[in-house]
Amino acid sequence: MDVILVPGFWLRGESWDEVVPVVEAAGHRAHPLTRPGLAEGDDAASVTLAEQVEAIVAAIDATEGPVVLVGHSGGGPLVYAAAEQRLDRVARIVYVDTWPLPDGTANNAELPVVDGAVPLPEWSTFDEAELRDLDEAARERFRERAVPEPAVTARDPQVLHDDRRRGIPTTLIASSHSEAEYREWFESPFFAELVALEDVTWVELPTGHWPQFTRPRELGEAIVAAIS
Repeated sequence: MDVILVPGFWLRGESWDEVVPVVEAAGHRAHPLTRPGLAEGDDAASVTLAEQVEAIVAAIDATEGPVVLVGHSGGGPLVYAAAEQRLDRVARIVYVDTWPLPDGTANNAELPVVDGAVPLPEWSTFDEAELRDLDEAARERFRERAVPEPAVTARDPQVLHDDRRRGIPTTLIASSHSEAEYREWFESPFFAELVALEDVTWVELPTGHWPQFTRPRELGEAIVAAIS
């Protein structure tokens, strides 16, 4: 199976480096993606949200047969939008501590923008559940590799068209919060699209919001199990 790995805010494809060997050892082909606006030399202020979705669609088109899309954090809504454009190709979506957003909803419009991009904020911006297991050394490595996120990823609304997307089999790997905690939020409009999904498997991987750094082997094994 071809597995397209889409990182969340501030991260490039290399953020999956410790997960890829686990996925490939199970016989799959891993394709870590660096989204437009985050690659070396890209202008984060000029990229559009549509271009980020188009890059995922292009990655699907570059493979043959069914694919699994894996989206972490802010990458989750992007893989959902891309999957809608290739309904016949996407066998499963795996969300890593994230979920699909409803049409017209922005990912995180509250993050501060500097020159058209969102720099990695201070750690105090995140809650303790998100930072769990991310020790000082890991935080330092994270900040060293972090690149400014295009503002559109945080602020532009999700654009969706085809309700058939809700039938794509889905796995949600909950790492910073439990399934029970997620379900407590289901009345919020922010979770309306997740509630509308027809086939969802929940997997709990207790750690923080960045399991590719804190528990990469277990994350890779969870992705492999989702594919199986």
